Amino acid sequence: MRRKWWLFVTIVVMTMFLAACAYGGDEASEEAEGAEPESSGESTEGGSISIPIVADPTFNPWHPNAYAESNVINRVIFDGLTKPGKDLVPAPDLAESWETSEDGLTWTFNLRQDVKWHDGEDFTAEDVAFTFNEITLNEELGANSASYFGQVESVEAVDEYTVQFNLSSPVAALPAYLSFNTEVIPEHIFQGQDPWNLTSFNKENPVGTGPFKIKSYTSGQSVVLERNDDYFGDTAKLDEVEYKILPDANTHVAQLLSGELSIFALDDTSAVERIESADGVDVNGRDTNRFFWLIVNQQQERFQDVKVRQAMEYAMDRENIIDTVLQGYGTIANAGITPALSEYYTDDVKQYPYDPEQAKQLLAEAGWEDTDGDGFVDKDGENFEIVFDIGIQGDLEAIAQLVQQYLIDVGLDVELNTMDWNTMIDKVVIQRDYAMTLNWWRYPPDPDLKAYMHSDFADQGNNIPAYRSDEMDRLLEAGAETSSVEERKEIYTEAQKLMAEELPYMFLWYPQEVQVKRSNISGVPELAFGDTLHYIQEWYMEE
Repeated sequence: MRRKWWLFVTIVVMTMFLAACAYGGDEASEEAEGAEPESSGESTEGGSISIPIVADPTFNPWHPNAYAESNVINRVIFDGLTKPGKDLVPAPDLAESWETSEDGLTWTFNLRQDVKWHDGEDFTAEDVAFTFNEITLNEELGANSASYFGQVESVEAVDEYTVQFNLSSPVAALPAYLSFNTEVIPEHIFQGQDPWNLTSFNKENPVGTGPFKIKSYTSGQSVVLERNDDYFGDTAKLDEVEYKILPDANTHVAQLLSGELSIFALDDTSAVERIESADGVDVNGRDTNRFFWLIVNQQQERFQDVKVRQAMEYAMDRENIIDTVLQGYGTIANAGITPALSEYYTDDVKQYPYDPEQAKQLLAEAGWEDTDGDGFVDKDGENFEIVFDIGIQGDLEAIAQLVQQYLIDVGLDVELNTMDWNTMIDKVVIQRDYAMTLNWWRYPPDPDLKAYMHSDFADQGNNIPAYRSDEMDRLLEAGAETSSVEERKEIYTEAQKLMAEELPYMFLWYPQEVQVKRSNISGVPELAFGDTLHYIQEWYMEE
């Protein structure tokens, strides 16, 4: 079995956690230098690149509908207070430096004074205060990523270029959260507007502070960004970045090989050998803080029985899926903290090897048995029927088909229901109208998974399975509040054991990202694709 875990990223992540005290009371330093890729040719100014997305985007990082298809654009149009450093430690972006009080309840961020919005207006502390107070912290809005900021009580503009975050309890990972899909939006445009229905911004003409700005958008076809010559950092070397809306992963591969697409993270790894053998294309493995999961809606009583969830975990041959669909680019997951976070990760947790008989036994213990010989388990005369909702992206449908068959084999009556990506987001994430679904989470380089498993976010937020546990809440709160690496290691080891036992998610695997690009593109840092976008101004075309 192929396992492609690159040593470089492991070393980098270990370095990050040795420097974890940067989250605490010391003032943040300038961005650390990270490894840069070797260049085989001379750089040229100008040119354009093309990146695929699977659906129409939403140009608002906080919008409840803005997920994978939107993030890769919003990271280029907008900026956050921090960004992932090339060493994965949070680095300065709109904030030049930051510090926290001794009690950890106040964070002060000193902002750049040379930033302008794409429409020429000055960026100030009022934009930051507005973004967080009026959008993020407004519980009625249900902003995307708001789950990260549950301990933030208010954000104060101390002066024109200083902001203060006031917390109810310490949050050691705050700078990391501020680097992850939490970009600042302009007060002068959103003041007094419905932030989710401001179509002129969210779907037509976004105004950010990033190195590229909107040039054109044709729904269902493409988004074209052009260089922002007034960007506060180094002016981008590329002229344009085009995002092509292509739902079909096979089209991504075909257009990469033909030169019509330039760079992306490969969603369907079944084509990796074909790509590796092609001329003019580079293939690189990148470790990420990401885990794939199968979830059931624990608002439904039948899924609240942990034996049912454990049975489903035993029923799936995850190794086979990794070997066949993922082409070996992944390792089995039994909890949510990834091996990339080596300082905190442990595999000393309950394991779920493929065991259909054990799955059937657990279902029987939960009261589900095949009493009428039709091949499906039942209780009180009703079969265990599950509608399995899947958004079409990459290899998700192929994975879902295998999972469906594994669950049918142990007696669950599973019906696969595929839909386009944006429909899935609305149905599953927004409306919570689902029984079972499969997807993934990617999160900041910190083990705090409160946003994904804490009871506070079971009805609105990223705890989509609606998992509730007082003990998990206690552990996640304790881990978030201490900045001591040793204390956090103990807490998160215990939390991982509980995750594996109770299965808030049926954990599937930790994937390794397969990043593909045309060989004439250089200046791309050796990071996961989403993180490299924070450095897109450094990318260039070789002669």
